[in-house]
Amino acid sequence: MTSWRLTKFNVVSMVFGFAFLYLPILLLVVYSFNASRLVTVWGGFSTVWYRELWNNRGLLDAAWVTLKVGLISASVATILGTMAAIALSRYKRFSGRTLMTGMVYAPLVMPEVITGLSLLLLFVAIDLDRGFLTVTLAHISFTMCFVTVVVQSRLMSFDRSLEDAAMDLGATPAVTFFQVTLPLIWPAVAAGWMLAFTLSLDDLVIASFTTGPGATTLPMKIYSQVRLGVTPEINAVCTILIATVSVGVVAATLLNKRRLVRQARDERLAAGG
Repeated sequence: MTSWRLTKFNVVSMVFGFAFLYLPILLLVVYSFNASRLVTVWGGFSTVWYRELWNNRGLLDAAWVTLKVGLISASVATILGTMAAIALSRYKRFSGRTLMTGMVYAPLVMPEVITGLSLLLLFVAIDLDRGFLTVTLAHISFTMCFVTVVVQSRLMSFDRSLEDAAMDLGATPAVTFFQVTLPLIWPAVAAGWMLAFTLSLDDLVIASFTTGPGATTLPMKIYSQVRLGVTPEINAVCTILIATVSVGVVAATLLNKRRLVRQARDERLAAGG
């Protein structure tokens, strides 16, 4: 068995790889504290653009719309995606399984422009006014498949004897799911929610097709302003988004680590008892 060694080539490769991924983000964060209005010219450290951002109602309204769409769509997509994952992993043969599998996984490989256009045609056909509701429905439809993949991968290795034991002791299927199954697959469900929320925050193409008056998302707002030139307020709002996502990832990691430590402690106590 070949062991991996930390060579000079590996170190250089990792440095260039991480620099390629994170140096642009770092530069964006640094220049959000630039005192100069010219985003490419450093004029000293200042937080003036964060104060200007607070007075920019257009960006703040777009950020609030994006946050609401992300929270609602991620929550609904997590529920539907978890249900779809359970159906696909537990019931191997039922009428329409092939069709359901194709419909669930189609958004994974479908270009976003086609998804956005098809949803636009659907909303026009049913005479549904485009706005906050249509953007939310569109985000639910294309993020649900990602939740399904994440949760289904966890269910594939799930020990169903735990559920059988709970039902043998008198628990109903609903109680078994909420008391046994859901706590065990919760990390996968939480990961699916975070992935769906991040995809919703990042989406530009699908939202552009399905949005309407009063439902401009932050990526759309930023894109429309960038075409006229990058402003320091855009750097500031992007930095706030990066900080928010980073805090969420760190918090989820710490909670999962605490859960694993508590689980290992309970297993040791059970083995000792």
